[in-house]
Amino acid sequence: MKKTFIYLILSSFFGLFSTLFAGEIYVSPRGSDKNPGTRKAPFYTLDRAVKQAREWRRLKRPEVAGGIYIRLENGVYSRYTPLFIRPEDSGTPDSPTVICAVGDDANPVISGGIAVTGWRQGCDDSRIPEDLRRKIWTAKAPMVGNRRVETRQLWVNGNKAQRASQFPEGMMERMIDFNPKEQTITIPTSYTDNSRKLQDIIGLQDAGQLEMIVHQRWAIAILRVKSIDVKGGQSVIRFHDPESHLEFAHPWPQPIIGGKNGESGEKGNSSFCLTNALELLDEPGEWFQEYPSGTIYYYPRPEDTMETAEVIIPALETLMTVDGTLERPVKHVRFEGITFAHTSWMRPSYQGHVTLQGGFPLLDAYKLHEPGLPEKAELENQAWIARPETAIRVKGAEYIDFRHCTFRNLASTGLDYEWAVTASAVEDCHFTDIGGTALLMGAFPDGGFETHIPFVPSNERELCTNISVRNNLISNVTNEDWGCVGIGAGYVRDIDISHNEVCHLNYSGICVGWGWTSSESVMRNNRIEGNYVHHFARRLYDAGGLYTLSNQPGSVMRNNRIEHLIEAPYATNDRAFYIYLDEATDGYTMENNWCPTERFDSNRPGKNNVWKNNGPQVADSIKNSAGRIKTKNR
Repeated sequence: MKKTFIYLILSSFFGLFSTLFAGEIYVSPRGSDKNPGTRKAPFYTLDRAVKQAREWRRLKRPEVAGGIYIRLENGVYSRYTPLFIRPEDSGTPDSPTVICAVGDDANPVISGGIAVTGWRQGCDDSRIPEDLRRKIWTAKAPMVGNRRVETRQLWVNGNKAQRASQFPEGMMERMIDFNPKEQTITIPTSYTDNSRKLQDIIGLQDAGQLEMIVHQRWAIAILRVKSIDVKGGQSVIRFHDPESHLEFAHPWPQPIIGGKNGESGEKGNSSFCLTNALELLDEPGEWFQEYPSGTIYYYPRPEDTMETAEVIIPALETLMTVDGTLERPVKHVRFEGITFAHTSWMRPSYQGHVTLQGGFPLLDAYKLHEPGLPEKAELENQAWIARPETAIRVKGAEYIDFRHCTFRNLASTGLDYEWAVTASAVEDCHFTDIGGTALLMGAFPDGGFETHIPFVPSNERELCTNISVRNNLISNVTNEDWGCVGIGAGYVRDIDISHNEVCHLNYSGICVGWGWTSSESVMRNNRIEGNYVHHFARRLYDAGGLYTLSNQPGSVMRNNRIEHLIEAPYATNDRAFYIYLDEATDGYTMENNWCPTERFDSNRPGKNNVWKNNGPQVADSIKNSAGRIKTKNR
């Protein structure tokens, strides 16, 4: 008994000793990488701090005993290459590596942005109406390496500016015809502008960087315009490859023209908007970058003072990669109180952007005739996809957590647990102003894997499993690719998505599943519980506040609150739902989900779904407890 007591005392002492002597490394925008990395003499870069931690672990230094804490002081940490976290950076359960803010009041920002300075008022370009030329400000994009930064995003005093557009943000016009055989879209030559003046597109025939955004049901396409052939009141548009071939070859989704292609109940033609031409720069808050000069044109809003404005463009698409393998995963690395900001998304400028669903761009796609594939005889929509670009990528990892972090001003995916990630958590984080999906998880088989074939890896360690997504606020996302989602999970297992607030997005809120298959794959035991989803389907349709695909045995959708389903203004039908079990969903129990009406739908569901008490009759106690749980640390 006495020996046991002494052992407990010594264990407690050495545990306290380890905590007290945890290694601390300090980083500051005012530091130097020649410093020792102490609080009084911090490093300048996070890379130097991570290397120091790696060396401590390699040399088994005593600083490792209680964990290594890399503490970032307040300020912006600009990056020109992605931060690389590798297996050698792994911690242990008793000695994690924690990258965190110095204190609760510090706001360290890891940024891929770069400032645009040297603004001058006025321009003499004849493409801009004479009465507007004095209102336009210009500046050269900064140099990175030996070239001007090319960008599709620009923030002025923290507010995202809109690329010069034919219409105000979110407004579109109905197309006249969509011709797959000729690979053309026909649109009206004339249109009414914001001030209700009749305009035409004749002046855009020589606009070499012009793009068209096409509204096609549950997705958009971004097509680079090759030519405009004006034929009286109609204009025929052709596009560059590869996107021209993809847009007209893939059968789903395509635009609707008068209910063609066997569609019924459609209301009007699909819509479009022309964008990215200096000739369209006619509203405060719009901007345009000319290529190859790099000159940026901006029409300031009344509140913008360009002599002192902070103007940021992104120079990076990826801020950080956590990259392990099955044999040597990255383990026990945690991020706390860090802001990740300002990343780019350049795919549409180089190859257009035609997607299948959820923001996943097509590599190839075409229509099949019966029979389809051996795995799915009725399949007519064969497709191969790529994964969207992302600000933070995690692969081959265990216990990689993000807590109390902010993800903002990001142009594509915010955070992506891409492959072989397990036992990780995203908690109490804020995702806002994100062009694509806030958070992606799991396999969406890409490259040479046809996307409708059930995914069953030979080694199940390749799956993303046991990931917890809790208490996060996700708002104002999908603002560049409208077809992305708030939280998206593909082939995943034992995922917990609970008590998040997901709102103000253009398509679906929380989406789990992939493959459009009733076959048993690797998806199962997924949990969507206690979330609050609202103000969704703002621009697209065939959407769900909570949305699922394929067979997921043992999964639950419980105690959620879903409301404010927006009637998308350019939808050609009314297919948007509070809960949508899309093709072949099976194995789900839907229980006590509150929504104002029973607006649900199922597309060829399996036999093992169970519905229990969903709709406006659900108790107020359940309704009011959905969403984020307030904690002392929030």
